[in-house]
Formats: sequence, structure tokens, C-alpha cells
Amino acid sequence: MARYLGIDYGAKRVGLAVGEDVGKLATPLTTIAPHELLTTIEKEGPFAAIVVGLPRNLDGADTPQTLAVRRFTDDKLSSLGVEIVFQDEAATSSVAEERLRESGKKYAKEQIDAEAASIILQDYLDSL
Repeated sequence: MARYLGIDYGAKRVGLAVGEDVGKLATPLTTIAPHELLTTIEKEGPFAAIVVGLPRNLDGADTPQTLAVRRFTDDKLSSLGVEIVFQDEAATSSVAEERLRESGKKYAKEQIDAEAASIILQDYLDSL
């Protein structure tokens, strides 16, 4: 059984989700500050791969946020010795917020990021 980590990166908050290749089900984990990421990965791991949401324009072109995610990934994750996979994150935050709203439960803004990370990771797991 291989475990995977999904990341929805933001400069202020990073949404995290976990999933396995067996059940192929991603679940939101938490939302943390970017400086807490390596400690959290160490605590929650090991992971077969880390799936990072990659923002792009609707036409597929890179945006300033695309470059920020790539730089963050190079700076923080490349030294971990774990496969890094980029996954399109188009509209994941909107879908995540809609899901939380439809649940009928109160939710904090931070939960949107973890839910978005689970959507990113679920898309990847579905492609395996």
C-alpha cells in the first residue's frame, strides 16, 4: 500500500490531503502555514509521491502563481527524495467551497484549502 500527499499551495496557507493507492480515496488532512510543511510531511509520511496542485490559465498557460508553486516546490520539496507530481488544479477551490457549503455544516476558510488538496489528490489517484 502506497500513501500519497496532496498539496494546495498558497503563500499564506497550504492545504493538505492524504490518500492511498489501494482504496484510491483522498481525504482532507489539515491546513498549515507554509513554514510548517516539512515538519508535517516528516510527521505524516512516508509518502510514495507528493501531488502538488498546479494553477494555470484556462488556456493552459502559466501564471505568476504557477511560477510561485514551481519555485516553492523546488525550494522546499525537491530535497525530500520523494517523487513530486504536478496536477492541474483548475477550479478546485471553487469546487471545494461548494462541497463544504453543500454539507450544511459550518466550515472555516482554512478547510477550503484542505478540501481543495483532496480534490487535487483525488484527480491524481483516479488517473493511476
